[in-house]
Amino acid sequence: MASPSPPTPPSAKRVKTNKDTPYNLIYWPGIPGRGEPIRLVLEEAGATYTDTAQMENGMFTVTAHIADDNTGDPSNPPALAPPILKHGGLVISQLSNILLYLGQRLHLAPRFGDGAGDGAYIVNQLALTALDGLSDETHDTHHPISVGLTYEEQSEESLRCAKEYVANRLPKFMGYFERVLKGEASGERPWLYNGTFSYADIVLFQCLDGVKYAFPRAVGQLKKTGDYERVFELYDAVKQRPRIKAYLESHRRQKYSMGIYRHYPELDDAG
Repeated sequence: MASPSPPTPPSAKRVKTNKDTPYNLIYWPGIPGRGEPIRLVLEEAGATYTDTAQMENGMFTVTAHIADDNTGDPSNPPALAPPILKHGGLVISQLSNILLYLGQRLHLAPRFGDGAGDGAYIVNQLALTALDGLSDETHDTHHPISVGLTYEEQSEESLRCAKEYVANRLPKFMGYFERVLKGEASGERPWLYNGTFSYADIVLFQCLDGVKYAFPRAVGQLKKTGDYERVFELYDAVKQRPRIKAYLESHRRQKYSMGIYRHYPELDDAG
């Protein structure tokens, strides 16, 4: 008589943790802002998440996290500013940090420490570069002196900044990503790295989408040159991914207004 099979050792069983919970995005309502790349990553992955931008009184949740009297908890220091991601007992901030975390968990980046090498760092590098030149610098065109001043209080300086951005900085970053996409490390088109869709592709899409809103004339002229064919191909490919397409067509996709990307016709014309 055969002996019964031994019971499965506890170490082989999946242990439920406090991270078997929805992701909670904490960000300002009313503008896509720096929360938008996070939303797109969560949507692409089909993840379950909550979003204070879609919640009644969600603003109060944001302000509570960044209040001067909030000193965090035993495991988490307070965040300086949103976006903030709460997942189980973890509370983290900084857009690039959140993307790094989600990229690992949602399989939108190479895994740390696996046989693929250091691909996770490459994907992070590409996302950071897009955020530098096509988000932060774009924002600075309408607030070149101080975020504490209104646009009207620095409009003359904004015109000078926008002229430089459109003439030099925007083509520089578009040209960089075109070179990346032409390079051997990019792999099969249309993706940035190793022929595999990653959160860096999502970030580049969202950044270019925002720049298109802020500088439609300038971006249109760049597209007409044909010099950035692969960048625009990637943009269109991300936009047509089924889950992202459904999100973009839904009420959850907030309209651009007075956030990072703002359309001032005089700034677009300055270039």
